[in-house]
Amino acid sequence: MATEGYNYLIPLETLMVSGVQIGTRVKTGDMAPYIYRVRPDGLFIIDTRKTDERVKMAAKFIASFPPQSVVAVSFRLYGQQPVKKFCEATGVTSMAGRFPPGCITNPMSPAYIEPQLVIVSDPASDEQAVKEASKVGIPVVAFCDTDNTFKNVDLIIPTNNKGRKALAMIYWLLARQVLRERHVIPDDGDLSIPVNDFETKLTEEPEER
Repeated sequence: MATEGYNYLIPLETLMVSGVQIGTRVKTGDMAPYIYRVRPDGLFIIDTRKTDERVKMAAKFIASFPPQSVVAVSFRLYGQQPVKKFCEATGVTSMAGRFPPGCITNPMSPAYIEPQLVIVSDPASDEQAVKEASKVGIPVVAFCDTDNTFKNVDLIIPTNNKGRKALAMIYWLLARQVLRERHVIPDDGDLSIPVNDFETKLTEEPEER
């Protein structure tokens, strides 16, 4: 992983402590270009430079939409607090928890919304949101782990999308970068919400690998 001369959004050590680079023991063909190596224990390691590059790319894309037209989704438990805080920071609409079927495709649904962009924490666990967005032609930004495919996804951020600390870090980084792209905070500015506030507290059954 060549990092010499590369300017990360945060120090590489801080990024790696959160575990964003730790993948699963499954590697899909889609994710192969984003994998740096495989550990002796069989876990695939995600290239953090590509994660950083994609956070910047996704932030620029998200910032091009009105905040109220963007929806962030997470059915996965450890993604729900990060989604809520991301939405609090950026003004995006939160859909943490179960995604009601027909929410995007059925105008008769009481939960019906008409977003212009959907962000999902995991295209597998948030499959319903991805399918519905694709059906009506809404672009999807997805956090993708080594075991994910890119079906119906328009822009991916390669990252550990199952770990508690990793999800907090990626959503925090993305929120900060979106606000920088909107010129709400300076290019070297920080969020008023600390990354720890994005992290799900351990009051539920463990989910992190």
